[in-house]
Amino acid sequence: MSCAEALCPDGQPPRLIELAADCGTRLSLMDWGGTLLSCRVAVGGAEREVLLGCARLADYFTQTAFLGATIGRYANRIGGAQFTHGGRTIALTPTADGHQLHGGPQGFDRRRWRIVQQQANAVVLGIESAAGDQGFPGKLSATVRYRLDGEGRLGIDYTAKVDAPCPVNLTNHAYFNLDGAATDIRQHRLQIHAQHYLPVDCELIPLGQLQRVAGTGFDFSKAKLIGSDFLSDEQQRLAQGYDHAYLLDQQCRGMAGVAATVVAGDGRLAMDVYTSKPALQFYSGNFLAGVPARDGGTYSAHQGFALETQFLPDSPNHPEWPQPDCWLYPGETYQHSTVLAFRSA
Repeated sequence: MSCAEALCPDGQPPRLIELAADCGTRLSLMDWGGTLLSCRVAVGGAEREVLLGCARLADYFTQTAFLGATIGRYANRIGGAQFTHGGRTIALTPTADGHQLHGGPQGFDRRRWRIVQQQANAVVLGIESAAGDQGFPGKLSATVRYRLDGEGRLGIDYTAKVDAPCPVNLTNHAYFNLDGAATDIRQHRLQIHAQHYLPVDCELIPLGQLQRVAGTGFDFSKAKLIGSDFLSDEQQRLAQGYDHAYLLDQQCRGMAGVAATVVAGDGRLAMDVYTSKPALQFYSGNFLAGVPARDGGTYSAHQGFALETQFLPDSPNHPEWPQPDCWLYPGETYQHSTVLAFRSA
């Protein structure tokens, strides 16, 4: 993929970055949007592409699925594009639905990140966000470090600082298909170590109360096919599949244990997710139809899944939820990590 074929929206070419691990795992990304472009993993002596992506760089600047992008200031949805803090209501820049999704219409996925430091197996990207950017209070400085260890595990480390109180929730919006082909991810097996999920309304804004997964199609506490209970209840039908947040069990928080595991449909590759974040958004690619695909065509719905590690969506409006505070204050450092560990199933 050549930078010569496209210019970013700022009129300059993207900078491409290649990382490699001793075990053969290779990662490609670009500075525009801090976007993961490709992740190739050795499976049975062959290389398998496990990340959804576009055939042309130009397509990344027009697609609306957030393919592989680094998301901020606040990942996921904030209802009504506003919240109240310290007795003051703060209005955010809304996205098309009147709420705010993934940091606003000009979120971090639509910005150029600077390359702070680069090595053969790691890169640090940085970004500055001015006070009032997308409606958020105060100035924010953030970094994200993408790294591969000797076993090919992909680590993502986030930091941020602010000069005024602000909710912060950084994540990556990678879509995976562990079969490495144009297959339906509902044939993957998924386990999420969570006993509660967050129901939503018809606009995918949380209703407010966490619900137990037991006895519902949202129960992935034991591994099962993604498709086994697909569209089995009204919550899924509202979202045309899974697009819901799970509150992770205490024993897997803080990187202490596996938060989620996915096994490819062919049973040859697995991915374990570790995170310091309290929640995980499982999205079954319900609206991928028509997104430009790596093979030059377009994706269909459910050809990729996302497991976005984060705070619960709309958290600034729900301080009562049982998770750490999503607000970052001057003098504090936002510091979170996620590790994606690929292994033979």
